[in-house]
Amino acid sequence: MESATCSFSDENFLGKGGFGRVYKGVLRSGEVVAVKKMDVSPFKGADSEREFRVEVDILSRLDHPNLVSLIGYCADGKQRFLVYEYMHNGNLQDHLNGISEVKMNWPSRLKVALGAARGLAYLHSGPAIGIPIVHRDFKSTNILLSETFDAKISDFGLAKLMPEGQDIYATSAVLGTFGYFDPEYTSTGKLTLKSDVYAFGVVLLELLTGRRAVDLNQESADQNLVLQVRHMLSNCKRLRRVIDPDMPRGSYTMESVSLFANLASRCVRIESGGRPTMAECVRELQLIFTANMKSFNLHSSIKS
Repeated sequence: MESATCSFSDENFLGKGGFGRVYKGVLRSGEVVAVKKMDVSPFKGADSEREFRVEVDILSRLDHPNLVSLIGYCADGKQRFLVYEYMHNGNLQDHLNGISEVKMNWPSRLKVALGAARGLAYLHSGPAIGIPIVHRDFKSTNILLSETFDAKISDFGLAKLMPEGQDIYATSAVLGTFGYFDPEYTSTGKLTLKSDVYAFGVVLLELLTGRRAVDLNQESADQNLVLQVRHMLSNCKRLRRVIDPDMPRGSYTMESVSLFANLASRCVRIESGGRPTMAECVRELQLIFTANMKSFNLHSSIKS
């Protein structure tokens, strides 16, 4: 791992998570990879070891085009490393409000939303191991993008396998990321598949607005994205005011944006029973994506 990452040099640094730092690396075969060096400090040692084992256990048993692939892992003494496929376009948040100079158009955002939805729906259906999996830390920084903007979900260290035959997991501690927490989960400690749906809805709002889930640079009343825009999603005039101003106007129709906003608003409902399943999200996003493409194909035909 030292050789692959040039001794974990700053030039190869890609990002930092809750339990480690990620570096770009090149294996002896020439394959470019992403290497996560786990944090083994005394403060995080036990949690870091748990995340390492959970991630290896889950990713080694899953295979889906919208989940990041685990190439290998290394446990050497106290050192822990995870080796993933390298994603050339980094994470979604960087493209929405970070380092990327070119802003994503609407079709690209719909493609990312649909890919991420398919990945979560696969986890929730549990076809690989027979038990549904809750990601528990779904967010825009954990959605990685390929060269062609195919979305892949990453970072499974906080994931939970649901008890067989049950749809609720009672946790002793609420874990995840502020801004993406399911309100029911935070108030009761009961984790469900719909907890991921809430976080997915937050990501949909990020795609729509170009804003962060939580922005501490804003006034206190405007720091939380869901609270800031929830009341504006069902009104067409208000909805126009929350669309990412950096998104090319010619890339979207208000019909597709309205349908997308409606889905997002249902995903972030306070009561989990009112939220759609991820399978339903996939079906709706497929329709929205197709409707947007047909609309622009029609306009192109009329102009020509």
